[in-house]
Amino acid sequence: MTGTHETDSRTAELSARVHDVMPGVISDLESLTRIPSVSLSSFDQRHVEDSAATVADLLRGEGLEVEVVREGGRPAVIGHLPAPHGAPTVLLYAHHDVQPPGDEADWDTPVFEPTLVGERLYGRGVADDKAGVMAHVAALRAHGGRPPVGVTVFVEGEEEVGSESLPRILERHGDRLACDAIVLADSHNWKIGVPALTTTLRGMVRVVVEVRALKHGVHSGLYGGAVPDGLTALCRLLATLHDEAGDVAVPGLMTSEAADLDYTEDDLRADSGLADGVSPIGTGSLLSRLWTKPSMTVIGIDAPSVEKAANLLTPVGRAKLSMRIHPAEVPATAYLALKQHLEDNAPWGCQVSVTLDDDGSGFAADAQGPVYDVARGAFRDAWGGVDPVDIGVGGSIPFVASFAERFPGAAILVTGVEDPDTRAHAANESLHLGEFERVCVAETLLLERLGHRGTD
Repeated sequence: MTGTHETDSRTAELSARVHDVMPGVISDLESLTRIPSVSLSSFDQRHVEDSAATVADLLRGEGLEVEVVREGGRPAVIGHLPAPHGAPTVLLYAHHDVQPPGDEADWDTPVFEPTLVGERLYGRGVADDKAGVMAHVAALRAHGGRPPVGVTVFVEGEEEVGSESLPRILERHGDRLACDAIVLADSHNWKIGVPALTTTLRGMVRVVVEVRALKHGVHSGLYGGAVPDGLTALCRLLATLHDEAGDVAVPGLMTSEAADLDYTEDDLRADSGLADGVSPIGTGSLLSRLWTKPSMTVIGIDAPSVEKAANLLTPVGRAKLSMRIHPAEVPATAYLALKQHLEDNAPWGCQVSVTLDDDGSGFAADAQGPVYDVARGAFRDAWGGVDPVDIGVGGSIPFVASFAERFPGAAILVTGVEDPDTRAHAANESLHLGEFERVCVAETLLLERLGHRGTD
């Protein structure tokens, strides 16, 4: 009984400390969000440099030894606090780069000016993943810069563009990133008031497909009806990627059933913003469609705009496809299957070329053992006695698979700063501040308990 009382007392003490530091954490989050650190190469990369420098300053302010590193790509930040004698080391991961804003007309608030509306803070990157950065800072502040574990903070600068230089960073700086456990704050919770641990992530394959019908453009009135055009041929090719039910029609891709959690079509409609009258696509359980079955999305097309279109048979159509794959699927195998499908279905003998743009492995954790037990207890206490659920995520986080390969003995905890209404990558991205504080409490408790219990 005494031990339980002491644990409850320490939990209350650390929760109060987190609450006390939250105003400063939110202020720093707002400042970090104002930096438009879009890592896509068509955007000004000086902002990514500024974002890395700001993260480095935040970590130095908590007493970490900090270095900004780059291996041919965008800057990453590594900070370190040595472990007390006999204590484990925990790696805290986040990323400071963000997605492009998209059409600013779709935003209800200024894109890079964090704006509080009710309990939500709006702005690009405020949740994905600058809140992840600040959750780590909050936990350090709650411990007064002296947590009972060693801490290495790794904040990546190109997660949103595929983490191309990550393998080189792991090769060159891997010894500095070695740890007993990793907390990756770049996922989401099940819903407001219900925490989650992400135990599976789908992999990813992105390709550019080009369909050529003509050597050059010609008058649509003179040759239309006898001569195909590249855009129409592209549309017909893209239509072969799904069957009538909306399942991905590429042969040979892996699939399995996801966890049996209560998730209804009404939940899907509310979370995704599915328009009235539009039906969900695919077959099988909704969570299997989202977490363990492949998906195919056309994310870009090169085409004349409606306003500037000429009466022309366009010679070439190009599109970028994003395919999400089963957590255990090998990306190279999935790419070859997609490439073969596109080549086999070339309409009217048009020339089809497929180029790999990017890929990333999925992840499936064996979420058992003492580190996971400690994590689940920390989440339960941070959420006032609500048990966390194990979830999958349909998106990909390249760092997870790369780190699991580099450090197979480390327990990987994929945690969330987001919720179903965060709208990461979309207009009106936001962070629920009440949930964010619970995330910060959970991480603070996790560091405390790992320090006292170890990871064995």
